Amino acid sequence: MIVAGAVVQGTGHLAAGRGCQDAFKAADLGGAVVLAVADGAGSRERSALGAHLAVDAACRVLAEGVPAAEDAPEVWTAWAAAGGARLVAEYLGAAQAVLGATAGATAGEAADVGALAATVAAAVVRPPWVAVVSVGDCFGTVLTRQAGAAERCHLVMPPPAPGGPGPVFLSSPGAALQVRTFVVWEPELSGVVLATDGCAALSLDHPEVHGLPPEAGPVPATRFFCGLAATLRANGGDAEPLRALLSGPAAARTGDDLTVLCAVLDGW
Repeated sequence: MIVAGAVVQGTGHLAAGRGCQDAFKAADLGGAVVLAVADGAGSRERSALGAHLAVDAACRVLAEGVPAAEDAPEVWTAWAAAGGARLVAEYLGAAQAVLGATAGATAGEAADVGALAATVAAAVVRPPWVAVVSVGDCFGTVLTRQAGAAERCHLVMPPPAPGGPGPVFLSSPGAALQVRTFVVWEPELSGVVLATDGCAALSLDHPEVHGLPPEAGPVPATRFFCGLAATLRANGGDAEPLRALLSGPAAARTGDDLTVLCAVLDGW
């Protein structure tokens, strides 16, 4: 399995003098891999730290007790649901510990985990299984391929619909009740890609592009996801083309930080 990721500071953040508030991390479990991306809230001063706490917590929690490839679907779905709740609890504990340990922090500041607000999406890839856990507006795509056919991409964890309520953060009240999970057994699995919401304009098409009604929601762009997978297979996982893609003119439209992390099966 080829794992590669890149994070690029958004043009809007550069113009405003703000640092990058995205983070990503992967953990190789031997036969399985955990992927995690996080997006810190732009309005919170310590959200970059919150994003790093989020991916650390995701890789730590979701590396524990991963079901076997031969386990039943109900085992995987129960494990993913429990893992989402544990992820929120682990993040909150880490955030409270960090803020409480900050030199000069008052009691009120130490309790304000909202200062570290971040969203997160994480995936455990153990072919043919994929389990995705998300809090907030990061999103996930699964790639599949039949022998002799073109690769396809499927948006399995979409970002929230535009015009809805603001994003839920790991530090939001009741976040554990708003965890989204998705589990799939896919014998034609060829890759998994996670991205922060800044990548939506670059990697998701409006449904009208594919002749679909607006209510169908965003559609993953084949040119982005399948092109990326093909490039990584060809170069053995060099992330530089991915970094260049996230730094190109099309990516500049968003102004937000952009992060992509993927695991690509190299047997195709």
